[in-house]
Amino acid sequence: MFERSRKGEYALLIQPHAGGPPEQDLVEEFADLARSAGATVAALVTARIDRPNPATLIGSGKLEEIKAACEASGADLVLVNHALTPVQERNLEKALQRRVVDRTGLILDIFALRAHSHEGKLQVELAQLRHMATRLVRGWTHLERQRGGAIGLRGPGETQLETDRRLLQKRVEQLQKRLEKVEVQRTQMRRARVRSELPRVALVGYTNAGKSTLFNALTGADAYAADQLFATLDPTVRRVALPGGQIVLADTVGFVRDLPHELVAAFRSTLSEAREADLLLHVVDAADPHRDERIAQVDAVLAEIGAGELPQLLVYNKIDRLDAATPRHDVPGNGRERVWISARDRLGLAQLREALGARLGLRRIRAELALPPDAGRLRAHLYRLDAVRGERHDADGWILHLDIAEADAVRLAAQAHGAPLRALLPAAQNQAATG
Repeated sequence: MFERSRKGEYALLIQPHAGGPPEQDLVEEFADLARSAGATVAALVTARIDRPNPATLIGSGKLEEIKAACEASGADLVLVNHALTPVQERNLEKALQRRVVDRTGLILDIFALRAHSHEGKLQVELAQLRHMATRLVRGWTHLERQRGGAIGLRGPGETQLETDRRLLQKRVEQLQKRLEKVEVQRTQMRRARVRSELPRVALVGYTNAGKSTLFNALTGADAYAADQLFATLDPTVRRVALPGGQIVLADTVGFVRDLPHELVAAFRSTLSEAREADLLLHVVDAADPHRDERIAQVDAVLAEIGAGELPQLLVYNKIDRLDAATPRHDVPGNGRERVWISARDRLGLAQLREALGARLGLRRIRAELALPPDAGRLRAHLYRLDAVRGERHDADGWILHLDIAEADAVRLAAQAHGAPLRALLPAAQNQAATG
């Protein structure tokens, strides 16, 4: 019986397809996934599957071809761009004498590499254990051994398979309890942001569309950004100053076609940053020839997590890779609003900030404000907000020339020392400030 190897970095890729030849972008994306997991692609074999074999997914003839390709290329790992049942995975490993990992297992492995926060690591481990639970089937030698019999090992005769299942379930329960505590903390943080009355915006998009690069460009943060799939797993939240006021911007995990359901379930708290946003910045790789398909795939995942009805602003990133492309803001009469930018080269960010402010209803107030001599605290606060454009004073106090975000004015007017600002607010906002 085949004993599963723990080694395997030199991979042979299997790309199943139906009908004609496989789509090239499917093959390229799968190869990128393999490289993102740290594997070296040794060879690629396509396999036409009109009727999946319940035992091995592929037919016996193709299985022999793959085995020969493994020997010729020296591959010690087989990656399959398809979901495998536990039986199929076991039978393929037995026939090929190599470790076999399906698409779900590969993505889980990448997530395990990328997760850095405590919450992210817990979420990845939970997803891996749930996936592993379906793989605990008879067929691997270490799972058939009985405890008991030898001196020092006698006991109830529980098989290693049963022991593994029991220990795995216990660990799953522990992780679920720990994640529930983390979720409570994250919910409290989100409620605090809601109380701050700042609009919430979440970056979403297909993996490697440039979300983290855009996040860094808008916030001045140093979130990890790289030209690789799933570079960002842990959500990062920062405040961003726009012409009409401040917003809270969240960078979230990238999506991919056929995202494993184990991951959607495990990352519920991470994805809730998108689900509870006021606006989604849907980042698209403008140079991707399949960008329309990517948009549809992201929309499908958003619908799955309950964020399908949220308003979106499409951000076509990486225009530096297009010929003669320039930053612009498109507002079609019957379509989705789009802004074309290059986050890497900082092109079009001004148009994006203006579009964000307009979509979120952020406005500025430009007016003169008379302050009595005892309003020094409010005057100092206005200077800290960089809202004062000029000032003169007389016996009655100060007269300030203001250029201030309406949201900041409303927040200050709601405080005791901010009463002089109330006269500058629109009626609705004035009522909210005094209420």
